[in-house]
Amino acid sequence: MSEETAEMPAPTRWQRLAGASTLWIGIVLVALYIAFSITSPNAFPTRFTLQTLLIETSVLLVLSIGMTFVIVTAGIDLSVGMVLIFSGVLAAKTMERLSPGGDATHAGWGLILLGLLISIVGGALWGLINGFLVAKAKIPPLIVTLGSFGAALGSAQLITGGVDTRTVPEKLRNSLGFGTVLGGIPDLVLVAAVVTLLGAWLLHTTRFGRHTYAIGSNAEAARRSGIDVTRHLILVYLMAGMLSGLAGFMNLAYFGTTTIAGHGTDNLDAIAGVVIGGTSLFGGVGSVLGTVIGVFIPSVLRKGFVIAGVPVFWQPIAVSVVLVAAVWFDQYRRRSRDR
Repeated sequence: MSEETAEMPAPTRWQRLAGASTLWIGIVLVALYIAFSITSPNAFPTRFTLQTLLIETSVLLVLSIGMTFVIVTAGIDLSVGMVLIFSGVLAAKTMERLSPGGDATHAGWGLILLGLLISIVGGALWGLINGFLVAKAKIPPLIVTLGSFGAALGSAQLITGGVDTRTVPEKLRNSLGFGTVLGGIPDLVLVAAVVTLLGAWLLHTTRFGRHTYAIGSNAEAARRSGIDVTRHLILVYLMAGMLSGLAGFMNLAYFGTTTIAGHGTDNLDAIAGVVIGGTSLFGGVGSVLGTVIGVFIPSVLRKGFVIAGVPVFWQPIAVSVVLVAAVWFDQYRRRSRDR
């Protein structure tokens, strides 16, 4: 171990898993659930509401797992929502083009799996572009991914002519879109759970995860300790792109259309969920468990407001208050640590 590595404080596995902010943000989530259960006892604390809440959060959670890795490295990715759209468009258009008569409604599993592959590859392409420009060309990630935001959306609109593709295979919709397993667990929720568990394993128990934390804490020290920072950052953005591609396919299965105009705030929602969950915008601190809790807070607020009859315009205000409080807490913790 080099001198630089020895000087870098290594968080324990529990600290990486839970994070200092996870406890209080978990309390906030539980308090919100209890509050809405009290105000709407016949509608909110029901199996149907919980199931729809989980389904509606699944796509955003997949996006947020990739975003967690990016932000832990002290980066940012503003393009994930548009990459989701682009990937879904590629998958839909591929299945449509290879189907008889240009109608993929009755496509079989072979074509559906090809669509899934195309969607993930499409997301990976944008992830590679982002990673290369950030890590190799040394362009700030905010600028790179803001550019990708516009380019991915424009590419999707060029491919479709700005018109949503609606010929989605019925088998895809009836399985991944609305299917259930193990006595009622929605397929979308199961996919999101698997991605979350794999993300937690990768970030909290592997060398890849340790290198991710090290780069976020001090990229130069990580480089001097022997970590290939350039390669690692490219892989992190590649992973975020691939998960955006998977989210695009999940979105296609659920809505049955490419929903080109429906994801303008997905990037901000993913960032908000990750930061609310305790991942530091300054890098080096964060957890997948925190991200899961952080992502569900806006979802619970949205669902609770709708059921309680509260105008939905209050939802972004409430999320903004929690987000600012999370960032303030992170900065306070950093100042206390540096004293």
